[in-house]
Formats: sequence, C-alpha cells, structure tokens
Amino acid sequence: MKETIISNLQAVHQRIKAACALAGRDVKDVQLLLATKTVPPEKIRMAIEAGETLIGENKVQEFRDKHEALKDLRAERHFIGHLQTNKVKDVLKYVSCIQSLDRLPLAQELDKRLQSEGRCLDVFIQVNTSYEESKFGVAPDAVEDLVKQVQAFDTLHIKGLMTIGLLDVEVEKMRPSLSLLREIKTRLGMEHLKLSMGMSQDLELAIAEGSNMVRVGTSIFGNRFLGKEIWNENEIIS
Repeated sequence: MKETIISNLQAVHQRIKAACALAGRDVKDVQLLLATKTVPPEKIRMAIEAGETLIGENKVQEFRDKHEALKDLRAERHFIGHLQTNKVKDVLKYVSCIQSLDRLPLAQELDKRLQSEGRCLDVFIQVNTSYEESKFGVAPDAVEDLVKQVQAFDTLHIKGLMTIGLLDVEVEKMRPSLSLLREIKTRLGMEHLKLSMGMSQDLELAIAEGSNMVRVGTSIFGNRFLGKEIWNENEIIS
C-alpha cells in the first residue's frame, strides 16, 4: 500500500510539474493539498511521511475521528467542505484555514468564536463558478460584497478564492468555471489572493487557468465510491 501511495504521489507531482511547464509557470507556485475525505488515517500517514504537508477534510467528524491517529504529524490542515454554523466550534479545534466561507452568517459565527478564543484564522471565499444548484459557494456576482463583509472582521484573513469547477469530459466545457475564478480575483484587485481549484480530473486545466492549490484525493488514494459517480458536492470525489 505504501509503495502505491508513494508512486501515485510521484505521478501527481509529475502532472503538476508538466502542467506548470506547459503554462509557463513556476511549479513552486502550485501546492498539492491531499483531499482525505473517507481516507483512513494509515493512508494519510503514509502520504505525510512521504513528504506531503497539506491535508484537507470535507467533514468535521472526520477531522475529529482521525485526530488521535494523526496528531503527532506536522501537517497543515484545511477544511474544504460545506461548513454549518453549528459546527464552527468543533472545526476550529483542528484547522488553520477554512476554504469554504460562502456566506455572512458563517463569517459572523467564526468571528464570534475566534474572538472568544483570542485567535485569527485564514479563510478562502468559496465561489460557485459553475452555477450548479448541487454546489455550495457564493454567486460570482456577489463575491465583492461578501469579501467586503468578511474584511470587516479582524479575526478573519482572506487568503484566497476556492471553487469546484464544472466536471465534464469535454475540456472546453470545464474551462469557463475555472477561468471565472481568476477573472474574479482580477476584478477584486486582489492579485495576492491564491486560487484553490482543480482536482484529480482537471488539475492540468486548473493550473493553466491560474490555480495555486490543487485538491487531489482519488489519484493518490484510489477510488472512494463504487458504481456511478455522483457530482453532488456532498459526495464529490476530489
């Protein structure tokens, strides 16, 4: 199992390197985040011990369930799934960044809890660039307002924008939902923001469109769902 994971990691890093070369970008500008939804702790440990430093979970419960088994490992932990306001207290125990901030009530609850703890948190604004009802995220034309609202909270530091692009077999159908996130960043006049987009299926395209962080699970840890793939965000494969 360990040899397979290491081999898969090497293959993914080679894909990232090739995509960066094709796009004329420095490979150092693109991070790999291990998307570890449903992945058992022993597999995650193998990847981290192989040199990976960034992991992301979609469910607060999974962070909690895996915490004891992985707490000795030095890895940055991001939350990348939809976050309910009643889970804020729990998720803050485990993460240094939330990539799925998509509404003011969530920002308000995060600020309230962070103030009580005397700490700050990095966040990404999640944008629904594919306009799909099955996906979470602020509407593209409402991003600027949400950014301004979040900037009012001293506890929240906006580090980037995140999206789950349209997943389709035809590249040109997928591209607009990725390029739109780059366009939004430019429109905001916040060129320092990082873009978190691209998964196993579309990481090359995402890098070509400016992604600074690709969230990959299946290509490293193997398939996690049997049968027909479901592209609802609650069940999405990264």
